[in-house]
Amino acid sequence: MAKAPASEQLRLLDLQALDSKVTQLDRRSATVAKNADIDALLEKLATADSELVTINTEVGDTQRELQRAETDVEMVQTRIDRDQKRLDSGSGSPKDLSALQSELVSLNKRRSDLEDVELEVMERLEAVRERQADHQKSHDSLREELAALEKTRDAELAAIASERAAVAGERAELAGTFEPALLALYEKTRAQRGVGAARLFHGKSEGSGMQLSPGDLAEIKKAAEDDIVFCPDSGCILVRSAEWAS
Repeated sequence: MAKAPASEQLRLLDLQALDSKVTQLDRRSATVAKNADIDALLEKLATADSELVTINTEVGDTQRELQRAETDVEMVQTRIDRDQKRLDSGSGSPKDLSALQSELVSLNKRRSDLEDVELEVMERLEAVRERQADHQKSHDSLREELAALEKTRDAELAAIASERAAVAGERAELAGTFEPALLALYEKTRAQRGVGAARLFHGKSEGSGMQLSPGDLAEIKKAAEDDIVFCPDSGCILVRSAEWAS
């Protein structure tokens, strides 16, 4: 049976307390890192990004449609200006001038129709730009909200990391004061069982949280003060003290 002075075994509880604190900080860090509010906002932002791409595409398509409509009107207006100039000059036969007048009537009708199309496209472009502005505003608001949550999360994670570093430093310093064989046994037990050492307090193992059976307690009571005994349930080192005995 492994042995260590009772006073050294007792100090293992201080080491375990620091290890437990590190474990708690690691769990807290994992919880803070996995932020449900941030995850939900990221989903909303992904949807907003997709919607913004769609509406930006619609704006671009409508702008090109307007440019085509404006070009069509300009082309017809150019022909009207040319024909009107010829008509005003009076050059040509009466038949040609009559045909020119008829063409001008058709061209003016065509221009009017194209201007109606141009106006309709302009109205649609104005409406889609308004929706674009609303989507962009909503998108920017989500990004600001996300940035604020991430800033808070990162600050909390930094604080946890700082505290963990301090506890780990204290732990390393304390671990260095133990006899290597005892420390190695503690480390091996903690690695295998999750808990390296715990009190045996009034017949209850604080490693397992369970009351030991009369038979197990009898066996432990037979052990010498410097004998290292283990919890039959959790497998951790049980630290005994006359003050804690039942």
